[in-house]
Amino acid sequence: MARYHEAVCRLCRREGMKLFLKGERCFKEKCAVERRSYAPGQHGKRRNKLQPYGMQLREKQKVRRVYGVLEAQFRRYFAEATRQKGVAGENLLRLLELRLDNVVYSLGFASSRNQARQLVRHGHLQVNGRTTNIPSFHVREGDRIEVRPSSRKTEYFKTLKDALGGAQKPDWVAVDADTFVGTVSSLPTRDQAISMLMSVMQAPIAKFVRTINEVPGKLVRTIAAVRDQKEAA
Repeated sequence: MARYHEAVCRLCRREGMKLFLKGERCFKEKCAVERRSYAPGQHGKRRNKLQPYGMQLREKQKVRRVYGVLEAQFRRYFAEATRQKGVAGENLLRLLELRLDNVVYSLGFASSRNQARQLVRHGHLQVNGRTTNIPSFHVREGDRIEVRPSSRKTEYFKTLKDALGGAQKPDWVAVDADTFVGTVSSLPTRDQAISMLMSVMQAPIAKFVRTINEVPGKLVRTIAAVRDQKEAA
């Protein structure tokens, strides 16, 4: 299963803002954005001004990195969003919000989506009574997400139980802190789905969804132009 294995702090630095990819560390002075608020790399301090296409691309990259999906998987989500009724951008965010790892994070079982992904992969979570270890599993309205009885005895969940009750959660999920049982009470609405992203996004949703279709065409034209220059030389 493909996923990003490199340092995630450089992703925040590349976007020029905190994407909150490392849980509690993002709120401390050790955060990479606080210590080095410029893009990584040799020429990170001298970035050129972005054109409109570059701005759209950066906003799309923010969304993709916040939810921890790679480009091919993001394209599949976009294709599914366009097939559904309604606004494609809103459908896309709803699909991303209903990933199992994101729901586990929203319930407060993990401090970051990466940690939630690990909990799912290690088989600590059950969906409707069945152990599910697929982070991209699509959760539906009314589904019941709970921690396995054997996993509740671990030190991690014993410590988490005290802090789980006071944690803030989206309105579309409900959780019982005593039994570690969460429920998707409703589908996330437009405002609920984008409330978290508005803190890291600068462009309207309609802009970055168009970028998905624009990238392949421009990439092909760029490659063709470079090839023509080499042949002319």
